[in-house]
Amino acid sequence: MDDTEVVIAPVNLAARVDEALAVQAVAFGLDAGEVAVRRHIVLRHLLSPGALAYGATTPDGRLVGFVYGMPNDRSHWWSTVVEPYLRADGLDAWLDESFVITELHVHPDFQGRGVGRGLITTITDRSDLPRSILSAIDIESPARGLYRSLGYTDLARRVHFPSAPRPYAVMGAPLPLKRR
Repeated sequence: MDDTEVVIAPVNLAARVDEALAVQAVAFGLDAGEVAVRRHIVLRHLLSPGALAYGATTPDGRLVGFVYGMPNDRSHWWSTVVEPYLRADGLDAWLDESFVITELHVHPDFQGRGVGRGLITTITDRSDLPRSILSAIDIESPARGLYRSLGYTDLARRVHFPSAPRPYAVMGAPLPLKRR
């Protein structure tokens, strides 16, 4: 494991999209075709009103983690997929006045060191919305444990996104997020 200190700060994610997607590919197991598709999605998302992006960089400038998100818009693809799952349990109001964590990834060499926690708390602290929502693969994982420790709870489980091989959970938390 690398003991290099990382700094979390705003990042021009459009300019560093290929570096960010290289981190995501390693952390999330994406192939080159999936990276190419996601590149276009990330660049489109960054044009959304209120979009924010933060990076975790080493002293030599290497990007080892990133997060980006935006105020939720019910007309966006993600919302249209998760809305019926939330509505089934009377929780679709979570789609209003929520900041969506669209992507959060940390290079495996830097996981377990508080980088993900720092990224998500930094970006949500910049939101003036009352809550945050996100989706994560619906398995017990370190990521889900992190989200729970910050106050996120499951709003919907077994959510199926087109072309995703595994189901997801949609999680929500009031802002500001809990601190330890």
